[in-house]
Amino acid sequence: MQRLRQRICEQGLVLSDRVLKVDSFLNHQVDPALISEIGKTMAERYRHEGITKVMTIEASGIHIAFAVASVLGVPFVYGKKKKATTQSDELYRRSVYSYTRQETYEITVSKPFLSVADTVLIVDDILAEGAALNGLIGIVHDAGARLAGVSVVIEKSFQSGRKTLDDAGIPVYALARISKMSPETGVEFVHENDEEAVVR
Repeated sequence: MQRLRQRICEQGLVLSDRVLKVDSFLNHQVDPALISEIGKTMAERYRHEGITKVMTIEASGIHIAFAVASVLGVPFVYGKKKKATTQSDELYRRSVYSYTRQETYEITVSKPFLSVADTVLIVDDILAEGAALNGLIGIVHDAGARLAGVSVVIEKSFQSGRKTLDDAGIPVYALARISKMSPETGVEFVHENDEEAVVR
């Protein structure tokens, strides 16, 4: 998705060889037009998979899940990081360690919103180590639902998340795959033919 890669190059801040800041357009301040295009692109990839639910985790994936679910015409559900007082005890639960925040939290999803009748697409903003996504995958399996795949906006291919999902046989679709990055040389993307090109 060329528009997305261009925004990463123009507005993304490479803080280190592992940390990319994209909060000016993706996960703090959000560009609705870009998110709409992302939603259409992801939805088109899974249009014929019989998706009944789009799933994500709060908070950075919510607007992405909304965009995808709107195109597919299905509900989306997000895992909560803290149990709300309005939630019953009928919950799917998974513990997740956040490398970004350096803490462990429990994802919960109310059982009435996910069942064996569902075919689920999981979406998120960034795939790095994959801990949050693996927590959501565990909840989908606990519910007995079918997992159609995982789709992310940005994948840091040099970290372990993609390999973990590949090894588990879970299909992953990323709109922008980063092969490496540094504050000095910028971002390099992986192309579909696996050739690398320096774009910044």
